[in-house]
Amino acid sequence: MSAEPAHLSQIDLSKAKMVARDIDVFYGDKQAIKEVNLAVNENEVTALIGPSGCGKSTFLRCLNRMNETIPGCRVEGTILLDGIDVMHELDPVQLRARVGMVFQKPNPFPKSIYDNVAFGPRIHGLTGHPDELDEIVHNSLRRAGLYDEVKDRLGEPGTGLSGGQQQRLCIARAIAVSPEVILMDEPCSALDPIATAKVEELIEELRDEYTIIIVTHSMQQAARVSQRTAFFHLGDLVAVGPTEEIFTSPRHKLTQGYITGRFG
Repeated sequence: MSAEPAHLSQIDLSKAKMVARDIDVFYGDKQAIKEVNLAVNENEVTALIGPSGCGKSTFLRCLNRMNETIPGCRVEGTILLDGIDVMHELDPVQLRARVGMVFQKPNPFPKSIYDNVAFGPRIHGLTGHPDELDEIVHNSLRRAGLYDEVKDRLGEPGTGLSGGQQQRLCIARAIAVSPEVILMDEPCSALDPIATAKVEELIEELRDEYTIIIVTHSMQQAARVSQRTAFFHLGDLVAVGPTEEIFTSPRHKLTQGYITGRFG
């Protein structure tokens, strides 16, 4: 059963915010991603699914050049953000301000809740006045659904929050620099069901303002939060399409096998 890569000629690029063309990723001599072509639509949630080790997180990290931080990793191909070649026309700092990231394990800085959110705007020089910074911090916390829970303790350490609150703090930190795209690498895998539900609700709200790409090991989560789904297997992009179609009428036997739980 060979994969049927989704070629860009078959994809509507009119709504695309990011486009990956012929992406190959190597860790030393080992190829982790093979000729992946994928368009990510603006103001939609795109879910990347597939068994462990299939390349979905590796592909996600290509989109903001995080793989460059891994020794021996080599990325080939083209990634476009609004038509701009992110590999050659944007430096990584600029790119990561436009394409933010939320990791699998909540990773607040060892700073106050306020300073966690203020960190990015300060680094990128987005504010010239304390009042402006206050507004950015408060608005980011509101958009992350966290403000009412922490408004009276903004000076306390972010590491003192619960796991679910820490993850929403990390989302607030990501959106504080006004990114256009948010990458989420299994953002709920370390959370309990109640915290997971809050983050999923937040993802749905954020879609109005941001383009979101989420790696998830949970097919139920992909079905709940995404409009489009891409299925990876052994470094190949096997299938991509509307989430409902991928889950209810998969065209490829590999996709069908994964969705029905025959392997994973």
